[in-house]
Amino acid sequence: MTFMLLKPIQIIRTLFLVTSLSIPFYGVHAAYPEKPIKIIIGFPAGGPLDAHIRLLIDKLQSILGQPVIVDYKAGAGGAVGAQYVMQAPADGYTVLLANTGTMVINPAIYSKSPYETLKDFQPIARTAQQPLALIVNKDVPVSSLKEFVAYAKANPGKLNYGSAGNGGISHLVPEMLKNETGIFMVHIPFKGSAPAFTDLIAGHVQFMAESVPQAAIYAKQGKVKALAVTSAKRNAALPNTPTVAETGVANLEVVGFYGILAPKGTPPEVASQLSHAFKETLESPEIQKRMIDQGADPAYLNPEQFTKYLAAEMPKWARAVKQAGAKLD
Repeated sequence: MTFMLLKPIQIIRTLFLVTSLSIPFYGVHAAYPEKPIKIIIGFPAGGPLDAHIRLLIDKLQSILGQPVIVDYKAGAGGAVGAQYVMQAPADGYTVLLANTGTMVINPAIYSKSPYETLKDFQPIARTAQQPLALIVNKDVPVSSLKEFVAYAKANPGKLNYGSAGNGGISHLVPEMLKNETGIFMVHIPFKGSAPAFTDLIAGHVQFMAESVPQAAIYAKQGKVKALAVTSAKRNAALPNTPTVAETGVANLEVVGFYGILAPKGTPPEVASQLSHAFKETLESPEIQKRMIDQGADPAYLNPEQFTKYLAAEMPKWARAVKQAGAKLD
C-alpha cells in the first residue's frame, strides 16, 4: 500500500498533521472562564455592595464553574477600587461592582476625576436598582421627615450627616434635601457605609441617606428610624415608611443602581458570557424574592443596554450635582 512506501519521517509528519487538525486551537482566546474571577468593591466589607454580591455569589459560581472572589479597595467614594480595575488586564478576570456614586456622580462632582466611565470601562451588566432611605439616629426627637426638617431649622449647625464617602449618592442626596428644604447639616464622609452606620447608631452623626436594604436591617432592629424612601412608590422592605413625595418634599425622587464593569478592551465574547451569567443568576426566583424582600429590584441590563443607561444617567446626575452645589477638588 502507498502508506507502507512512506519513509519514517514522512509518516511522522503525516500523523502530526492529522492529529493537529483534530485539536481545538486556543491561541487567541482560551475558554472563559478558566480560573477564579475577582470582583472588586471600592468600599469596605459590610456595606450595601458587599451584601448585594453575597446574595448572588453562590448561584453565579455554579453558572460560571469557577470561584468568585470578592476583594475590597476602599477609598474616595469608590474611586480607588475603580482605578484598580481600570488598570487591570482586560481579560474578564478582574471586574468592578460599582454603584451610581462611583460611576456616574464621581465624574461630575470631582473637578479632576481619575477616570471616565465610558472611556475607561466596559459595562457588563446592571444587576439592581434601588431607592435610598432617609434615616436618623433613634434618639433624634422626630418621627417623620417633616418633623426632621423643622427640627433641623430649629437647631442650625447642630446636626451632622454621614455618607459612604465624598461624591457618592449618600453624599449628594442629603445635599439635595438641604437645597430643597433650606436646612443646614454638616457632612461627615466615611470610607464606606458600614463605618458610617456605626457612627449613626452611636449618635456621632444624626442623619444618613442610604440604600434601602442596608437601612431596613437597622430600622427593623430599632437602631435607627426610617423617615422616608426616595422612590416613587413605597418599598417592600419598609412598607410603613412613606415616600419623600408623600411627606411634601418635591424634586427628590432618586433611584440608584448596582452594576458590573470591566476594564476597557475586554473581549466582546468574554463580556457577553459574563453578562449572561449575571442574567441567569438574576432570573432565579429565589434570588429575585430575596432581593425584593430586602428592598432592591432585580434590574438586569446587558452590555449594550447598560452602556446606553450610563450615557443617559451621567448628564442627569451632572445637573443634580450643579443644582446641589456639590463640588470636590
